[in-house]
Order: sequence, then C-alpha cells, then structure tokens
Amino acid sequence: MAAEPRTEMAERFERCIANGGVVLFPSDTVYGLACSPEDPEAIARLYELKRRPPAKASAVMFFDLDAALAAVTHLGSRAQTALQALMPGGVTVLLPNPEHCFPLASGADPDTLGLRVVSVPVLSGVRVPVMQSSANPAGDADARRLEEVPELLRAGVDLVIDGGELPGKASTVVDLRRYEQGGIDAVRVLRQGAVSDADVAAALDPAFHFNPDTYSDMIRADLPGFDAFQDTTVAATGREASRILELGTGTGETARRLLERHAEAELVGIDESAAMLSGARRVLPADRSRLVAQRLQDPLPPGLFDLVVSVLCVHHLDSDEKADLFRRVRTCLAAGGRFVLGDVVIPLDPAAAVTELTPGYDKPDTVADQLAWLRGAGFSAEVTWQRGDLAVIVADLP
Repeated sequence: MAAEPRTEMAERFERCIANGGVVLFPSDTVYGLACSPEDPEAIARLYELKRRPPAKASAVMFFDLDAALAAVTHLGSRAQTALQALMPGGVTVLLPNPEHCFPLASGADPDTLGLRVVSVPVLSGVRVPVMQSSANPAGDADARRLEEVPELLRAGVDLVIDGGELPGKASTVVDLRRYEQGGIDAVRVLRQGAVSDADVAAALDPAFHFNPDTYSDMIRADLPGFDAFQDTTVAATGREASRILELGTGTGETARRLLERHAEAELVGIDESAAMLSGARRVLPADRSRLVAQRLQDPLPPGLFDLVVSVLCVHHLDSDEKADLFRRVRTCLAAGGRFVLGDVVIPLDPAAAVTELTPGYDKPDTVADQLAWLRGAGFSAEVTWQRGDLAVIVADLP
C-alpha cells in the first residue's frame, strides 16, 4: 500500500514527538494529547496535564494501519483481520500483549495493549506511533473544538494543532483480548462511543446481520439459482454415506438435502454463527444431526467420515486457509471417502462474476488453484459442474 502524502503539519508533529514534546491535536473523534510512547518524561508531563493517575493505561495511536499491524505481529490471524475490519475509525481496541509492547502505555496491566488507528487529514503521512489520551482533565467532558480545551492545558503543551470542529464523541472501546479463541461471542464493548455496538459486531462478524428467519429469502433473492445449485452439489455426493461432515451448515439448507439423499446417514455440521445453527436445529432431525459452533480454521470434529460437503462457505477463507482446510479434510475422511465443494469461484471471464460479494469477507479463488490444492492434499479432484462464478468440485481419496 502506498504511503499517504505527508503534510507540513505531519512533519512538525513528528519533530515535536521525537524531541520529547506533548502535542494537542485533532483525532477523528475528539481533541487529544499525544507524546512518545517510549519517553517516560513526556508521558509524565502528559499525565500531569490531565491529572491522570500514572497507573492508568493509555492507548497507543497509529496514523497508518500497516504500521499498526507491523507492531502487533504476535496477534493471531483472526485478531489481525479484526483490526483491518475496524480501523482506521472511531474505535479503541484492547489486545492481548504477551510480549509487553509499549510497556509505558500499559499502566498497571502490561498484558493488555490499547490500540487506535486514525485517519486525520491534517496529519496525513505521520509515521510514528504516539501515546494518546483525550485533551481534558480526567473525568471532564471531551472537547470537540479547540476552544473547549482548558486554557491551562493548552498553555502546557509544546504544539497546538487546530483541526476545526470534530464529531465530539469519544472512541468506542472494544475488548478483543479473547477474540482469537472465542470469536464474536468473546467480544465486549466496554465504552459506547463513536461506533455503535451493531457496527462493531457487523465488522467483526459479517454474518452478524444474517437473520436465520430471513436468510432463506435473502439468499434466494441474491442467488436466483440457489436451489438448483444446492441440488446439483448434493447430487454430486454419489453413493450412500453413513457419516457426513458438513462445513458451514448455516440454517441447514444443504444438511436437510443431504439427510434426504443419504437416508441412513448421521450428520455433523459446523458453522461459526451460533444464531444460524439455531435456525438449522429447527429443520434438522435431532436424532440424525449434531451441530457445533466453530470456525473452519479450528480442528475438525474427531472421527472418520464417508463424506465431507461444503456449500457457499469455503470462499470465506483466504488462499492459505483453503489449502490448509483441504489437507485437514483429507485426514478426517475414511478410505474411499469423498469431499464435495460447491462454492463461489473466480471465473476465467471476469464478466461471469455476478455473485454479490462483501470485500474482506468473501475471498474466492480460481477453480485451477483449488484443484491444485486438493490434489496436493492427496485427492483425485475434478470439476463436475460450473456456471459463471459458481462451481462444484468433487475430490475423492484414491
């Protein structure tokens, strides 16, 4: 990603921070104070200006998302993706900090790091991180205009930057410390602010806005050939199976068809959304199905299956995750087992890509790449059906 052009004020800001100064500056929410997160004297001055107890933590702010991600490489892929979904924006996230990055900003809790990424036009191109806090005495109202910042505080800083009138609502504080393991259910909003709880949830879990009661109508409106695609994929499962694993059960559309097609089979279905699985439980026979809320990236359910099926789910994984999933599917299939994948793909003709996708959530790959990953995992794989950007791939063990 190309670096943003640097403004003259960005250069002044960086010089002040580098020389141990404290800056009064406009963020994307309210006016704040900033200093170097590595300078104990500057931090002490900032806290004194705010009359803030030294043991209280402050967030580290970046003005560039790539720089922020480079500073927290210890995070897992799920948390890294969450930062990309939420930032830049009016959110402060609390992250696990086992490596004790920026310890002077963490106060009494070195195992937690508060992180902000903002986009502020007047400071475009700032490369350095800062420790930041709102420009008001502790407990007082936030300042949306420069003149609302107390005079004594304005006089005590080394550089004042006027950004005009700001939105005036402080950032939403989101606890992501357990998100890597627990997903959306482990997220906590600790302070409501500039970003609503619903927007946080939708950013972290794009399936959040899928209502199991309306999903069926929605998917059929978005994908007119949905039922035919489902039937084609299930027909490709072949001979009778006794134990089936479904990846991405959703509301049970595919699982219901699979259990009708394989009349003696029992099905284990996994899906990241507990809400969608609640819809599936209403339509699937309880004595023939077991549904588990988990990610495709997590270890697959134990035991050997005759058949593994996934419809319109695997395209949510990136390329490396798809290849890894195919290797793990190989290990959970019994000898002679079959893996059937019906999904959105990148077609050879770009004009054939008609399925509506959500950037960052939908990550289709080409048929050729997926066949290569399947064959590399030990399958004999072929495309049995393709129309536009939808395809059915059948992969058999030797």
